[in-house]
Amino acid sequence: MLVLVAPGQGAQTPGFLTPWLDLPGVEDRLREWSAAIDLDLVHYGTKADADEIRDTAVAQPLLVASALVSARQLFPAAEDFARLVGAAAGHSVGELAAAALTGVLPERSAMELVRKRGLAMAEAAAVTETGMSALLGGDPEVVLPHLEKLGLTPANVNGAGQIVAAGTAAQLAALAEDKPEGTRKVVALKVAGAFHTHHMAPAVSALEAAVQELSPAEPHTRYVSNKDGGVVASGAEIVRRLVGQVANPVRWDLCMETFKELGVTALVEVAPGGTLTGLAKRALPGVKTLALKSPADLDAARELIAEHAAPAGSPAE
Repeated sequence: MLVLVAPGQGAQTPGFLTPWLDLPGVEDRLREWSAAIDLDLVHYGTKADADEIRDTAVAQPLLVASALVSARQLFPAAEDFARLVGAAAGHSVGELAAAALTGVLPERSAMELVRKRGLAMAEAAAVTETGMSALLGGDPEVVLPHLEKLGLTPANVNGAGQIVAAGTAAQLAALAEDKPEGTRKVVALKVAGAFHTHHMAPAVSALEAAVQELSPAEPHTRYVSNKDGGVVASGAEIVRRLVGQVANPVRWDLCMETFKELGVTALVEVAPGGTLTGLAKRALPGVKTLALKSPADLDAARELIAEHAAPAGSPAE
């Protein structure tokens, strides 16, 4: 069974969209979305530097756009996706890409929503200097109480020995000086706020208003949610979770447990791939993984899809 996943914020790098623009129709689609959301995706994906694309209001639309255009190279029509993919998920903002790919939202609606999400989260992040750091290694039973002691939130519980802490700059500095016993390394992430914490509460209110105009459809493919790793068969419930998700932890560990329970044999991560395949290699031994880093990876991805894709029942099963 094939699982397709979309990465979250921090996966972007300067110029990562450049090679994708050589493919037919990609630049036209990006320019169409750019006009719809008033953000030049082509410029930011090809010419902007690391600081420019670190901006939450830029990074989030850029990541969803890259996920969608790269996925469509593998699955040109929704019918192809529904027929070949057993389950889909996204990490944090990647959930909006997953919602579009599983048919819950039209692509343009997903782009408009992620633009509003990015702006709202950037505004919330500007109130206090906050950020996120990844802790590599360590026992969760040791790490989690240590984070609580420092006033930090375990914003992403990613599995495979990785937990991401979020909080104020001062709290993260204290963590760097006093890391939990057994933790190999603490790495500051390329994000501009304490996402998936109470610091993002104002963004939840903004998104609640933004989704009122949406008419979500039921997913045509199993949608695995960050909230609890559950398979969600209701489009309305998926959108409700997308709203609450910005101020609640990402449980990617539980998503991977669900992939395992569903019988995953292969996992493809859409552009800019790498982060989630790295986690899967450690947490899902024996599962074939492939990260779409550039169009050069498309042929290998198609071969993997042909080998592992199979009808896997209805989205509700």
